[in-house]
Amino acid sequence: MREVWPGEPYPLGGTWDGVGTSFSVFSEVAERVELCLFQDDGSEERVDLPEMDGFVWHGYLPGIAPGQRYGYRVHGPFAPSQGHRCNPAKLLLDPYAKAIDGELTWNEALFAYRFTNPAEFNDADSAPYMPKNVVINPFFEWGNDRPPRTPYHQTLIYEAHVRALTMRHPSVPAEQRGTYAGIGHPAVIDHLVSLGVTAIELMPVHHFVPEHFLVARGLTNYWGYNTMAFLAPHGPYSSAGSRGEQVLEFKAMVRALHEAGIEVILDVVYNHTAEGDHMGPTLGFRGIDNSAYYRLHDGDRRYYLDYTGTGNSLNVRSPHALQLIMDSLRYWVLDMHVDGFRFDLASALARELHDVDRLSAFFDLIQQDPVISQVKLIAEPWDVGPGGYQVGNFPPLWTEWNGKYRDTVRDFWRGTGSALPEFASRLTGSADLYATSGRRPVASINFVTCHDGFTLTDLVSYDRKHNLANNEDNRDGTDDNRSWNCGAEGPVEDPEIVRLRHRQRRNFLATLFLSQGVPMISHGDELGRSQRGNNNAYCQDNELTWIDWTAVHTESDLLEFTRSLARLRREHPVFQRRRFFRGRTADNGRDLVWLTPAGEEMSAGDWHTGYAKSLMVYLNGEAITEPGPRGERIQDDSFLLLINAHHEDMTFTLPGEEFGAAWQTVFDTSDDTARDEPFPDEQWLPEALVAVASRSLQLMQRKLS
Repeated sequence: MREVWPGEPYPLGGTWDGVGTSFSVFSEVAERVELCLFQDDGSEERVDLPEMDGFVWHGYLPGIAPGQRYGYRVHGPFAPSQGHRCNPAKLLLDPYAKAIDGELTWNEALFAYRFTNPAEFNDADSAPYMPKNVVINPFFEWGNDRPPRTPYHQTLIYEAHVRALTMRHPSVPAEQRGTYAGIGHPAVIDHLVSLGVTAIELMPVHHFVPEHFLVARGLTNYWGYNTMAFLAPHGPYSSAGSRGEQVLEFKAMVRALHEAGIEVILDVVYNHTAEGDHMGPTLGFRGIDNSAYYRLHDGDRRYYLDYTGTGNSLNVRSPHALQLIMDSLRYWVLDMHVDGFRFDLASALARELHDVDRLSAFFDLIQQDPVISQVKLIAEPWDVGPGGYQVGNFPPLWTEWNGKYRDTVRDFWRGTGSALPEFASRLTGSADLYATSGRRPVASINFVTCHDGFTLTDLVSYDRKHNLANNEDNRDGTDDNRSWNCGAEGPVEDPEIVRLRHRQRRNFLATLFLSQGVPMISHGDELGRSQRGNNNAYCQDNELTWIDWTAVHTESDLLEFTRSLARLRREHPVFQRRRFFRGRTADNGRDLVWLTPAGEEMSAGDWHTGYAKSLMVYLNGEAITEPGPRGERIQDDSFLLLINAHHEDMTFTLPGEEFGAAWQTVFDTSDDTARDEPFPDEQWLPEALVAVASRSLQLMQRKLS
């Protein structure tokens, strides 16, 4: 008989100490908990955890070493109407597992009921179809690894998918494509550095499983928003193995990115799990303590409250669910050295009862935590429940994906009327959303495209979604794309349409990089990536979603234009202000002036002319009010933005000499030539007449002499 010691209730999970392994799992409802050890031949050994303290079941097994696979079986009440779903026939994943080995194989045995009769209890053993937890070796040679800690105002975020970024990269070895090692490859890092990227935001890397209905259609959950283990890096993203090697490979990736000055931000999904609604499988949380981990209906506790559109919502009112989230976040910071998090459907985490409460327990815990409060925290500030759209309403410590920025910038450049006032607000940092709560422009994570929706190229090539490949009869994905195909749907050979689409791409990118706030670009947009009009490619793990790296050559102009914008922003503090514009400064100077195309200051009537789609913006580089890092006064060059979203060419009159004695064009989005330097011999005097092409943007820099 195997020797089992009492052990300690904390830390939770399976923890190796060099001699043996401690196992610990919370369950308030359990009457007995079995630890199941699996050998390489598939044989299973069951050991009762001997101790329970504060509803934490625990035991210590001498001689159990890293690589050991395990799971739990929880004995207790199966009373769905009371919220209890214990079923010892189901092998359960450890909520605190640090690694997962194997793939989920969909089978009726994973469910607590019979498919032919949902009222019949299913006591079939699920172990043959379940992945297994793995005891890991936590030690890693970090060397001199240090977090880059780039200030928000100097941050450029690159949202990326592990597989999309690396699957077709010719310089990445075939066995490393689609893996953490691929992300850490010098060729991939060099590309990110050349773009000026300071932070890579990885789409979910917590271990996830594909939904049953997708597998039945021959598809998969590609994006990964279906988490089953909040402390384990996704096993299939490892090139080295899944018996703990994925942990080492992830750490090596982080170390390599840090050496290049790039932070690692994780897109995390704490709002729900992969177990779905009341008809879903029993994989872990449901069988361990259903009512502690999930939000249940008060009237009939068989059913789940669902603010996420996935069937369930994590119960952030439960102290043990909250503890799991906080322990997970601290683990990724302290042990895995990540630099921040983007919280998927963060409004769902804020729901204390049914309403979104920004002062909920979750945010209180984040605020006071000495580890988590010091890293970058980004909210996706909405969910699918009532009142879930909360852009601008998160606490001061947080930044937010600014969905209003995305919508407004799209509307403006596609020519929607009456968009000018809101466009101006988004361009200058969205003070209307963030200033009243004590936040600054960097609270706004600005983006035009992201993983969810059209790519940049598709945004200017399609009026409608084309999602038939998802096998849902084109019903999935949003219909509110705010896109414009420039005259024809999909790929065309008409040179005028192609030219206009290329100009629109440059308009979106230029607006993004010249806006106050934190810019985020979606992987492959700098290379003209297209998903052929699919705006919901969550289930497409194939060349539809993978970056085509031959575009480095075919889209070299777009790539260089993106690089030049990043350099411009990096070199000029006027585009990365840490405080909102005030209009006037202490010495009665002006840091920002809005001008009509005629060179006159905008009046109230000018702002509310519904057909107006053009304006100039004066950015005074000598009027930056915030001090530098050593208290020095920051000064910069001054710039003029000439913006024409009208469908016809316009003539702009530059402002008088009080704004500048001469101006030089930095770039013009109507120009198809990629340039490293300002336009040669193109100097403009005050009140000069400047031709601005339809649907284009020009940036001018003030000449000092």
